[in-house]
Amino acid sequence: MPDLSHLWQRFLLAFALVVGLALGVAATVFGYSNLATVNVHWSVFHVDGVPLWTVALVPLALVLIAGTLYHWMDGLHHFTEHMRHRRRVHELEAEISSLRAHLDHVLEMPDHSTSRLPAKAITAEPVPPVHAAEAPALPEPVAQQETLAPENGAKATPQRSTRAKRAAEPDGGQESAPAESAAGA
Repeated sequence: MPDLSHLWQRFLLAFALVVGLALGVAATVFGYSNLATVNVHWSVFHVDGVPLWTVALVPLALVLIAGTLYHWMDGLHHFTEHMRHRRRVHELEAEISSLRAHLDHVLEMPDHSTSRLPAKAITAEPVPPVHAAEAPALPEPVAQQETLAPENGAKATPQRSTRAKRAAEPDGGQESAPAESAAGA
C-alpha cells in the first residue's frame, strides 16, 4: 500500500499552487478594474491619490509575505534543531562504541569493531553423557535449633545449640552437661 501521507502532502502542495495562481489572476483583474484614486487618512498617516487596488492588495501582499517569512524561519528552526539532535545522536553513538571497546578491553573480550565472524571456524566436541548414579551424594544439612522470637521489650540474643556448645568445650561437654540442662531450664 502506498504511503498516503506523502500523497496527501503532494496534493496539498498542488492545491496551494492552484489557489495561489487563482489569487494572482483575481488580483490582476481587480487591479485593472479599479483604477480610480482615493485619499487614505488613517490617524496621523495621510496619503492622497492612491489607486484603489493598492488599498486592498498591498495589505494582502504584506500579510502573505510576513506569513511566508514566518514559515521559513519556523522551518529553519526545525531544521537546526534536527541537525543539532542528529549531531548529538552521532556523538552518543561514538561514545557508546568507545565504551563498548573499553568494556571489552576490561573484560578481555574480543574486539567487535572489525569483524562479526571469528577468524577460525570453531567446532564443538560432543559432551559425554553423565550418569546420575555416578554423581556423589551431597552431605545432609546440619539441623539447626529453631530460635524463638523474643517478647516485646526483650533483647534478641542468638542461641547456640547444645551440640555446638559441647563441641566447643575442651572436654567434649561431658562434665558440664547437667549444669547446662539446669541453666537452660
